[in-house]
Amino acid sequence: MSDQEQRPSGPPRIVVAGAGSVGCFVGGMLARGVQDVTLLVRPYMLEEIAQQGILLTDFAGLDEALPPDAVKLVLKPEALAEADIILVTVKSGATAVIAEQIASFASKDAIVVSLQNGTQNAGLLRERLQGWDVRAGMVPFNVVAMGGGRFHRGTSGDIVIEKGLGHVARKLSVSGLDVHEVKRMAPVQWGKLLINLNNGLNALSNVPLRKQIMDIRWRRLMADQMTEALAVLAAASVETTNPVTASVSMTMVPKILRLPTWAFRWVAKAMLAIDPTARSSMWEDLTKGRLTEIDELQGVIVALAHQHGIPAPINERVMSLVRDAENAGHGSPALMPAQVRGD
Repeated sequence: MSDQEQRPSGPPRIVVAGAGSVGCFVGGMLARGVQDVTLLVRPYMLEEIAQQGILLTDFAGLDEALPPDAVKLVLKPEALAEADIILVTVKSGATAVIAEQIASFASKDAIVVSLQNGTQNAGLLRERLQGWDVRAGMVPFNVVAMGGGRFHRGTSGDIVIEKGLGHVARKLSVSGLDVHEVKRMAPVQWGKLLINLNNGLNALSNVPLRKQIMDIRWRRLMADQMTEALAVLAAASVETTNPVTASVSMTMVPKILRLPTWAFRWVAKAMLAIDPTARSSMWEDLTKGRLTEIDELQGVIVALAHQHGIPAPINERVMSLVRDAENAGHGSPALMPAQVRGD
């Protein structure tokens, strides 16, 4: 009899492995939906939530406080042994480590879902967890840790995960947090990567996302960067799907970004909600002196560009500027679009 068969029936036991901003928000929403949730966190996060609880807020007016005991808070990976579903939310650079911890402590019956940025993390997890049910996933919305146990979702969108046995999306869907399954995750992940290329621009700008994208100078830079990346992905025969709305292809997005602001505002309002305080996770990383995921975003495009002999100067420059900001350790350099371009 498997470990799963020996466990009592009821809601699945969910462990969020590497609960930072996204992990704490998703875990908090699941706990709010009366799910059994354990957050595997760093010491500073355990102390913050143990003292303050979790406050969930978002662009649509969500404002709900959960007591500290709404979730289980753990520091040690041995807690993975109890998981029916493991949601991996660590930064890409920590994927190999969390895979080793899952292999050491979790049941092979547990379903592992990567809710990480980038296109390569689920593959790395599969490589390290041979024989496990590992699924790729995509979180479309932005979350910023505001301090004091508050986690704020600044943009709209539903989580998408790879289709498989067990109706996992149904089990993870709760009020205010919808999860859907698709058969082919790779095009969705590549589409999300294209959109996430703006994380670097937002981090360099030091302005909120909504203010940034309502500035046509930034939008033109976003469009030029994405057009460059689309040419690289076409050369590499990589298929993309728009993770925000399937009715608009990724090749159309640069054209929409270049619209006059009055027209762009009308089109964007129908596709995406962004509140005035939303920032990119990369901006948060620079602000808190952490390494970013620039290598998993612009870095992937630049590597493919070199491989296929396609120029990608904007992506290369953004990658270089973000690395400079990481090394400087002073947060965002607050650059203007012309400075990012190198004009």
